[in-house]
Amino acid sequence: MMHRPRPTTFARFTRYNRSIILWKNTGKTDSMIMRAGEILRRRGLLSDAQLADTQASNAPDIVQAAVEKGFVGEREALEALAEEVGLDFVDLRDAEIDLSALEGFPQRLIYRQSLFPIRFQNGSVVVATPNPLDLYPLDEASAATGKNIIPIVAQRGEIARLMKRHLGVGSETVEDLMAAVSDDEDVELLEELETDGSELSEMAQEASVVRLVNEILLEAIETRASDIHIESQADGLLVRYRIDGILHRQPTPPEINRFQAAIISRLKIMARLNIAEKRLPQDGRIKLRVHGREVDIRLSVIPMIHGEGLVMRVLDKSAMVFDLGKLGMSNEIYQTYSKLIELPHGIILVTGPTGSGKTTTLYSSLLQIRSEETKIITTEDPVEYQLDGINQIQVHSKIGFTFAASLRSILRHDPDIVLVGEIRDLETAENAIQASLTGHLVFSTLHTNDASGAFTRLGDMGVEPFLVAGTVEGVMAQRLLRRLCPHCKEAFKPSPDEVPQDFPWDRAGDFTWYRPVGCRECRNLGYSGRMGIYELLVTNDEIRQLAQDRASSWVIRKAAVDAGMRTLRMDAWDKVIAGMTSIDEVLRVSKGEAL
Repeated sequence: MMHRPRPTTFARFTRYNRSIILWKNTGKTDSMIMRAGEILRRRGLLSDAQLADTQASNAPDIVQAAVEKGFVGEREALEALAEEVGLDFVDLRDAEIDLSALEGFPQRLIYRQSLFPIRFQNGSVVVATPNPLDLYPLDEASAATGKNIIPIVAQRGEIARLMKRHLGVGSETVEDLMAAVSDDEDVELLEELETDGSELSEMAQEASVVRLVNEILLEAIETRASDIHIESQADGLLVRYRIDGILHRQPTPPEINRFQAAIISRLKIMARLNIAEKRLPQDGRIKLRVHGREVDIRLSVIPMIHGEGLVMRVLDKSAMVFDLGKLGMSNEIYQTYSKLIELPHGIILVTGPTGSGKTTTLYSSLLQIRSEETKIITTEDPVEYQLDGINQIQVHSKIGFTFAASLRSILRHDPDIVLVGEIRDLETAENAIQASLTGHLVFSTLHTNDASGAFTRLGDMGVEPFLVAGTVEGVMAQRLLRRLCPHCKEAFKPSPDEVPQDFPWDRAGDFTWYRPVGCRECRNLGYSGRMGIYELLVTNDEIRQLAQDRASSWVIRKAAVDAGMRTLRMDAWDKVIAGMTSIDEVLRVSKGEAL
């Protein structure tokens, strides 16, 4: 039997146009939309019962309803419909987008009908649609542009991704702000809001402003951003997300600048701040439920030259996994550190700059040693994540309830293990040392560049050297490195000039270098997620003597390395050798060795 060739795109488009004319002339457009379910049933993608259930929902889009109910996958459903009407199904992840096709294309059809112009073809516009049987939007597009429309079929989520990338987050809502649309329930506030009845307060509570702010928060959470920066610039509002430690500008439509005051006021209302106060810094907290997940957001507002600047720290409880074995520690460091945190008393310090993962390491440590036989109390500013089985205290410096004051009270509650959020001053340091001397295991953090610097830092605070030497059992310094995206990382051979002189060739052996490329999975960043690099200094007799003699951090560091300590840079190079990160990332995060 002779094989029948597949029709060309032009032939299939011609057949589709004939169908449009037929359906319009017979007035059967609505029935064709309803026929989507029948097509899926006939092709074996829906059972009779599933079709009846879907139709009973009276959803305007039968395919979307069937997908949401879990009866059929969106891609296979759309491929079936596309084949039925003679159109191409296109995976937009691999498609090249001609942005000039957006010019003159009605944005209301992009936002409300999920149409997206892809490119020009022989004077026509190729338009992606998730519903090939809904003809009216395609007709509208043709009338508005004055061009023929060539429809292709694509998944709704991929079209939404293109909208965010090329039109900016919140662009749909900015369009709707002009037309007053209803609110969006993707983001739910967990606390009732109070307003002062002012005009600015009422504007901030408008449904479309609420929706726009929700979209900014939702996009940040979905992209795993740790911080959201909303900055008032001379030319308008700048939105940036910190993803894996790096700030990335978020595209936004220029019209968003008209609603700058309303956006800032809405966020201040959500955090229960004074929207009328624009001269002083303010701090607040927002509690949300996003797609069933509880998310805390710490908001800080600072007045700047061109208006108020907001920074929000996103604390997504469900995304955090406090497992000491999954933080990126080498097996050697993990085994040694696990023994340290099981000591009956003493002080264990974790050091590093802000955002280096200290809190995650400490929480993971507490959860690993948590048991029914031990009482663990923490004092933090603020309490970032609530841990089951651990008693956590929020300090309030404004009313005198500081780390030092709370630590004195904690010791009267018969704890076995105490975590002090940060040793900031002499009083806190002395109380922590006193707690360790009376038989408690104390965890805390310091801001130092390396592990050896913790000893001199405590001395600079005024702590007696013999107390430091006698109580500090170990210091963990850490940083966070971005992981290479496993989907797109590329093997390569660097030139001699690209490899720093301190690279440990003697440890490397035969291995493969990798570098970032960028793909859809990692949002074209080349990296996805982060891991820790660690420097664990275990206090031995020599280091105790050096600490008591007020030796410099450099001398202590050299003694620790001679005793077997692996530095941050050494640990970072091990991650490169293992193919987990890149040379550039090591150079960005760590300093070269001079030992």
